Amino acid sequence: MSPARRALALLGLALAAVACPLASNAPPSGSASGAAPTAAVSIPSVGSGGAPTAESAIKELCVPPRGTAGPPASRGPIPPEIAAIEQQVEEVRGLRYEHPVAVTSVDAAGMDRQIQESFDASYPKTFYDRRTVAWRTIGVIPPDADLRASLRSFLTGQVVGFYDPDTGRLVYQRSGDLGIAERFVLAHELTHAIDDQHFDLSRLDGLARACEDEASAASLGAVEGSAQYFATQVIARNPSTDLGDLVAAIMQGLGVQQDLAGVPPFVQSLEEWPYTTGLAFITQLAATGGTDAVNHALMDLPTTTEQVIHPDRYPIDTLTAVEIPDLSARLGPRWGDLDAMEVGEEWLDAMLQLRLDGSTASAAAAGWDGGVYRAWTDGRDVAVVLRTAWDSGRDAAEFLRASTAWETAGGSISTATRSGSTVTLAFASSSGVLDALTSAIAA
Repeated sequence: MSPARRALALLGLALAAVACPLASNAPPSGSASGAAPTAAVSIPSVGSGGAPTAESAIKELCVPPRGTAGPPASRGPIPPEIAAIEQQVEEVRGLRYEHPVAVTSVDAAGMDRQIQESFDASYPKTFYDRRTVAWRTIGVIPPDADLRASLRSFLTGQVVGFYDPDTGRLVYQRSGDLGIAERFVLAHELTHAIDDQHFDLSRLDGLARACEDEASAASLGAVEGSAQYFATQVIARNPSTDLGDLVAAIMQGLGVQQDLAGVPPFVQSLEEWPYTTGLAFITQLAATGGTDAVNHALMDLPTTTEQVIHPDRYPIDTLTAVEIPDLSARLGPRWGDLDAMEVGEEWLDAMLQLRLDGSTASAAAAGWDGGVYRAWTDGRDVAVVLRTAWDSGRDAAEFLRASTAWETAGGSISTATRSGSTVTLAFASSSGVLDALTSAIAA
């Protein structure tokens, strides 16, 4: 995996924009060795009983990231190569930097150290151990996968640079003349800097602290889409090589050319999404409304991944709240809340695409109108309910067919039922637990 692709993540790491949901604050970097990022994550012990609602469960189970805030960076001389890219970003972005971007040059060891510190602050181990067990039970990651280890592998290796909105600082690894891939990454990060100065990207911190998964992913789609779009414009308008190299660099920046062996495909899909679908979202806005429309999207961030996937639904289409009551008492005296998460269109699409063809999966997820899952455990077994709302009964029926085919293809210990425009999926660690779960849902 290229250094350029790894570097695109670091704004999200600095923001801790998705410290609660997966998705999204680092594009995939893959481990150089290709080894599967697995670890011995066991089912954690929990207190008996659960929160009364899914929303309250999300709040109670949330482990906010520690953040990486430090003192504002002091501004010194700007390296000429950075100053040149700043000017190019201003030209394509149609904005001016309100003040110079503080720039810090580090060596490889310093970059690795800062990435590791950001990762440790942004991805609480306890939280991700819980989520690992829930996702294994659903079947979106393998039984031996470790979600946090997968994310860590994305940030292994050389990084060109990143922008930290907490300090307003661009950190980059200086290594002689900048190639086209390095210029693309720095243009991407400097777009983050100019967007931050005008639209305050630190707003995403609040979504992370509240574990608002769906809104975090949607907002990150707009933010990363803007950086991708304008970085591409910088390279296209200021080529330093032939067209073939230009296309290769942009495709590299989009994550098309990469070795992600050992990282679960579901994780790959969610992590790539802000950079690919986010780019398509911003491109559509720019095509119809110019940079004013892009600026509006950064001022009024999208709240659902549905709005990013379908730009015509931004910003008017809102979600329907979905409820899952506490079922722990019906499961047994030792059962308690394990995990809870908002589930959006992109999450469901990525899930379905693991076992169904792409067009079938995307069509089945396209009628999404709201969703959440909730998981419980007794320290030995796990039960998960995933409930979704749909725009119509027809959309719900289409998702039910797709999810039933998905379950059959994967041999999941699960069931799927529909009531009007609502579809409920149940997953369990054993057939006996599934029977108890379906009875608890029906009671």
